[in-house]
Amino acid sequence: MVLQLCESHSTRRGKHPNLPLLPQMEYKVIVATGTLEYSGTNNYVYVTLVGENGESERTLLDKSGQDLCRGAVDEYIVRSSAPLGRVLLVRLEKQKYFLEDNWFCNYVKVTAPGEENNQTFPCYCWLVGDIKVEVRDGTAKKLCDEILPQELVHRKVQLQERQKTFRWQAWAPGIPKCVDAKSEADLPQDVRFANEKRSDFERSLQYALLELSLKKLAIWFGRSWKDLDDFKQIFWKLRSPIAEYTMEHWKEDWFFGHQFLNGSNPRMIQRCRKLPSNFPVVGDTVQAFLSPNTTLDKELKTGNVYLVDYAIIDGIPENVMSGKKQHIAAPLCLLYEHPDNGLIPIAIQLEQNPSKDTPIFRPNDPPLPWLLAKMWVRHAEFQVFQVLSHLLRTHLIVEVFCVATLRHLPAVHPIYKLLTPHLKYTLEINCRGRTQLISQDGIFKRMASTGGEGILVLSQREFKALTYRSLQPRCDFVDRGVTKLNKYFYREHSLMLWSAIEKFVSSIVSLYYGSDGEVVQDSELQAWIKDVVEEGFANIPHFGLPNKLKNKQELITLLSVVIFTSTAQHAAINNGQFDFCAWVPNTPCTMRQPPSTDKDSVTMELIMNTLPDVSQSCVVMAITWLLSSAQPDKIPLAHYKEEYFTESAAQKMIDNFRQDLKYIEMKILKQNKGLKLPYLYLCPSQIENSITI
Repeated sequence: MVLQLCESHSTRRGKHPNLPLLPQMEYKVIVATGTLEYSGTNNYVYVTLVGENGESERTLLDKSGQDLCRGAVDEYIVRSSAPLGRVLLVRLEKQKYFLEDNWFCNYVKVTAPGEENNQTFPCYCWLVGDIKVEVRDGTAKKLCDEILPQELVHRKVQLQERQKTFRWQAWAPGIPKCVDAKSEADLPQDVRFANEKRSDFERSLQYALLELSLKKLAIWFGRSWKDLDDFKQIFWKLRSPIAEYTMEHWKEDWFFGHQFLNGSNPRMIQRCRKLPSNFPVVGDTVQAFLSPNTTLDKELKTGNVYLVDYAIIDGIPENVMSGKKQHIAAPLCLLYEHPDNGLIPIAIQLEQNPSKDTPIFRPNDPPLPWLLAKMWVRHAEFQVFQVLSHLLRTHLIVEVFCVATLRHLPAVHPIYKLLTPHLKYTLEINCRGRTQLISQDGIFKRMASTGGEGILVLSQREFKALTYRSLQPRCDFVDRGVTKLNKYFYREHSLMLWSAIEKFVSSIVSLYYGSDGEVVQDSELQAWIKDVVEEGFANIPHFGLPNKLKNKQELITLLSVVIFTSTAQHAAINNGQFDFCAWVPNTPCTMRQPPSTDKDSVTMELIMNTLPDVSQSCVVMAITWLLSSAQPDKIPLAHYKEEYFTESAAQKMIDNFRQDLKYIEMKILKQNKGLKLPYLYLCPSQIENSITI
């Protein structure tokens, strides 16, 4: 750890005593410096209190000994020649002393003469360069709650400055718009990673690559593994209990089915009432896999048959790595909920158009053709999971709300206070993703069959079909017909979390909005939703989110979607990817041979020549380990380190939210007790408060 040295103001620049004022009105001012690395400063910092009746003296924050150091909470006296009335703003000014030294201020507390209670002014921002910052009292206020001109002007100026800083850009056509930044270096300091997090992120990737001996193995690029056991060569240091379980059980049909329910992409499965016309499964050919005394037609009508259809990746441009074309299939997989064996696959077709060259694979085929068919399904799953479920439906969706929130909701707005902890670091991680992961020369290009152009085309297809309804878990489960599917822990846990989030959001909204009319009349809120719909989600007319909010319930649902997506949904998709992708044959990132058209031609040699080669396997293992690893600075859901709400009523609601999550955690742990394959990704303690990775 790097220790920041902080001299006293007296030593570093000499004493500048304040001239006495007559009469003496003394305000006690407490200034809290951030706890992040390099938060303290040796620069000059001045404070001025702006009240209803005037301003205090501009006061240098200087006392004997050390002050404004990392983690310090310093107390000062600020004098005024007359009573200020209610303090409206705290003006902080930083000026360079010899060398530039940025300062992170957590908050300022002010106690007026003769008063016991103080006012809290949340800051939580960097003061970079010679700068003047004015922060408001922590009481949340809508525009209609403002009375004084100073407050209205501050509100307006803050949004004007933010709209100059945070602009929309179309990174590519046909996908959600994002922040206008070529890289994370273009972002303001306030939305950047903390120094510790940035260092850890970069060290972790290097560690993963080093542990896999990637430099040594990379000389084998293009060479196949000799047999399936060879994959264990990269599996000996980076590992997890579930990844090891996957390695042992990945060939088993029940485990294949389990992953559609509780794996890293549990949102694809849907009930099948009628077979698709392009999937001509004959009932007699799958009769042996059903329970006794039933038929496929009966099970379809009963609702025990499920479908996973990867039509969305049909015809996606295939990546080329080192001059070698990779291959993509768009499988259909029919699954049956067996009363004894659980959810099992009973038929797989590897292409969307049936023909004599597109056989239907079944569990009673020879072991190798059936195994390869399942690999092709899991390969399609990798592409959909990474590009659509993870990138588009969490990262890019949340970025839209992040940009709109910064542009249209001032820091004093209650909805800004509610959302901003759940949007922390999203802009930087997305900028890094665009430059390091999904760019034309990014990591995805080096390992995935949809890398390069395929990522964009696939994202465009999903974005065009995306609906607001599908982001609401209750609606999503109903629409997919999976409300009664057994052992679907993702569904059960998601619904518990959704209820807790919605309850919390409803309480906050009701605290600040007394009626539907107040929602309609909140011009800042209406500008926010208009920007979300008309800029962020432009050109998807069927998305289903109106550009105006008409009542409290619409607002509650939308805010719940934002918080659920940035916390629980991201955890469900992201946190298990190493567990299910580290054993490369279980979830191949690419396929180097085309799908087999002849079951009899499938050999182990063909399988090994089809699976990712040595280098591709190393890269996918390293990147999934990095992305799903617990972050050292992780802030769990509802643990708000930065207290934007200062009112006791709002703080009580946050406490209630935490208690609800504790109950959910206890229930999940009890449910998982004794399970060989636990599902813990949606334990509240394992869910980050925002998308940070």
